[in-house]
Amino acid sequence: MSTPDQYIQAVDVLRYTAFATDPAGGNPAGVVLDATGLDDARMLAIAADLGYSETAFLTPGPAGLGPEGRAFTVRYFSPQTEVPFCGHATVATAVALADRDGPGDFTFAAPAGTVPVTVAEDGGTLRATLTSVEPKVSEAPAADVTEALAALGWAADDLDPALPPRVSFAGARHLILAAATRERLADLRYDFERLKSLMQRLEVTTLQLVWRETPSVYHVRDPFPVGGVVEDPATGAAAAAFGAYARELGLVPAATELTLHQGVDMGRPGVLTVTLREGDARVRVSGAAVRIPA
Repeated sequence: MSTPDQYIQAVDVLRYTAFATDPAGGNPAGVVLDATGLDDARMLAIAADLGYSETAFLTPGPAGLGPEGRAFTVRYFSPQTEVPFCGHATVATAVALADRDGPGDFTFAAPAGTVPVTVAEDGGTLRATLTSVEPKVSEAPAADVTEALAALGWAADDLDPALPPRVSFAGARHLILAAATRERLADLRYDFERLKSLMQRLEVTTLQLVWRETPSVYHVRDPFPVGGVVEDPATGAAAAAFGAYARELGLVPAATELTLHQGVDMGRPGVLTVTLREGDARVRVSGAAVRIPA
């Protein structure tokens, strides 16, 4: 009988870290550039065996998506489940393709929708910019916020009243909660099963916890128990959702750039750049990615 480690040994799985230039920083992702012939069970087994928060699997894109070799269907698996969109794995995958085929434009048909990505070289480092699907921001019911706070071990006055809770979507759903202090954000000890149960009921991918340093600089953390991971080190999908949130609440101008620092408290620092354009509802998320040595 085949075992998960046999699955991963039989498939060429690349390892990249996204939103960092140091392999020891950012968020590691698995990348399978040719997943032809892999069924759901094998993809899940590979993702579980690798143990990263997500692994991306590519197959040829549907007709009309884009030029051959530049357009792909992509699926994302955490160690426990498939997710509709993953920003850091998208960045990692685009840079892996650029390493192989050269920088430029790529188009991914993801379960959440079509995601264009541009890779450019910047001072010897490859940086990818993804464009999200059209976002949506909705109210977070008070009872759900109360339950989230209880799972986190936070009190109501641990929240920043200027940044109210919301559920935001830009490819995946995220519950956004803003900490009143950097110290509150840094002290993350939560009830894994209780938070997982709430997130499954709300159908959110991560809880995005944020602290505002300046109007354009934020520190963020993302518990990810629904994926079998205590915390995600750098979360591109949540960064896109946060950009939509910031615009919806009028926290930023119509055209702006935000810097999100993530992974610092985990010892894997990363930087995510969020760009909003006037007249375009979509959100752009940029970051570097590098291959993790074998």
